[in-house]
Amino acid sequence: MEKTLIRIHPVSDPEAVYFLQVSWEKDISSGFGIKLTDGECAWTGTVSEAEISREAADMEMDREKYVEELKKALILGEESAGKYNFTVSVDEENSQCHFSYERNLRDGSFRLGSLKLQKVSCPADVVKELIGYCLDCLGGLQVKNKHLQKENERLFCDLSDQCIQDFEKCCFFSKELEADLYHRFVLVLNEKKTKIRNLQKLLKEAKEFAVDAQCMATEKENEYDDSTEEESENLIQPSLPSAPERRDSLLGSPDVISNAPRRKRRQRTVNPVGTEVCGNYLVLWNENIYLDMTKNSEKNANKNYLT
Repeated sequence: MEKTLIRIHPVSDPEAVYFLQVSWEKDISSGFGIKLTDGECAWTGTVSEAEISREAADMEMDREKYVEELKKALILGEESAGKYNFTVSVDEENSQCHFSYERNLRDGSFRLGSLKLQKVSCPADVVKELIGYCLDCLGGLQVKNKHLQKENERLFCDLSDQCIQDFEKCCFFSKELEADLYHRFVLVLNEKKTKIRNLQKLLKEAKEFAVDAQCMATEKENEYDDSTEEESENLIQPSLPSAPERRDSLLGSPDVISNAPRRKRRQRTVNPVGTEVCGNYLVLWNENIYLDMTKNSEKNANKNYLT
């Protein structure tokens, strides 16, 4: 037989405390017994299966739903406090007790059931029974608590060992992953270095090519300037007078004496096209005409003219 014990406070006297014990064989839907006591007096009664069905029919409620409401009201107790009200009324001789239970609603309440309880001739036996039930429940809870504590310790030890193993596995996999990532990083780094070297080499070659192109352009420009000078000299050469004509012009010109110091004209290091230096003679050729002149030819010509 299953039993449950709850503490209730009647609506008529909230300060009063009653202890309600409900017992049943298989299920509360097949009927249950009630024992009610305030510590001094005790009352007892039973509710049959037919009465449960009749109450459910009177309220036009499904029987299973009605049984669930009875469990919540009479078994759960303080877990459903405030949802259910209890009424206890005792006659003057304490021979009978009217006990009813209701379900609270927002707009009111509806009665789940009521019954008349008969007074127990020896309330002390009921109190002893209730105390014994409480002690049995307490002992069972203590045993269950110890069992749960041992199970908790075992699970904690197993969990600790499992955590240590998992931690070691994580460390191992972490090291492997770190080594693999480092290896990949080295490969990528070396590849980037190779690309940088190749780019630097290409940049150097491009700079050298640019310098060579600039030198070639300068050389071509110099060649163009030299060819231009050569063409200009070729155009000027035919207009020069012949050597006898120059000599006659020099002999026929009046004497001009200049006291200013003479400056030697700078000569180009590179002889123009059509000239050649041989010892003390400067050979000029143009259109198969050769002129041999010494450096002091003009000076000698002047002296001969004076004599």
